[in-house]
Amino acid sequence: MLVKIDGVENKEFSRNKNLFLTFLKDNTHSGKLSPQVEVFKSIDVQKDSFHWVMSTFDVDRDFEKVDPSGWNLKNYLANPVILWSHDYSIPAIGYAENVKADTVLEGDIVFNSKEFDEFGWSIGERVKAGALRCGSVGFIAEEVEFLESKDRECDLIFRKQELLEFSICCVPANPFARNGEKKLEITEVIQDLEELSYWDKLTKGLARA
Repeated sequence: MLVKIDGVENKEFSRNKNLFLTFLKDNTHSGKLSPQVEVFKSIDVQKDSFHWVMSTFDVDRDFEKVDPSGWNLKNYLANPVILWSHDYSIPAIGYAENVKADTVLEGDIVFNSKEFDEFGWSIGERVKAGALRCGSVGFIAEEVEFLESKDRECDLIFRKQELLEFSICCVPANPFARNGEKKLEITEVIQDLEELSYWDKLTKGLARA
């Protein structure tokens, strides 16, 4: 909760709801407040996330295909790391959310904050600017179908595979593994303000979210 008195934030009131209630009681006369009090509901702004097609059933540059129905995501969902160019020697630059495999393997990517990972954050900034758009899956093959006919469109199809990680990279094997539109999630935090119900009536017209 953010509380302003005559246009200036009062940090003590913003942190301590009970202190703010006492102030209201002491400064309310005949249903009107002496100073102008503005109460703002808290807003929790989530990090930018980027929707990404991680893998498709298209023939890639290695003349291989990955069957989207064969993805084993169990272990990855417990550790949904995002790496830079399949580099296992450095910490993850972000994590994935909402990962699923239907007609394609897809999910939302959240990059690390600048405060603790300037490199990971910088990759996210490059994605945001459009300088980086592609990615690549790292996986363990569990079942492979080799194709031998002369008119085949590819050499083999990975039919079952366990996803280990997803990497942002400059040039992926699958050119269709790329990000879509940026998603910015803004979620309103519902505060427990039942104690303010009476005082809300007194401040009607002064409280806004």
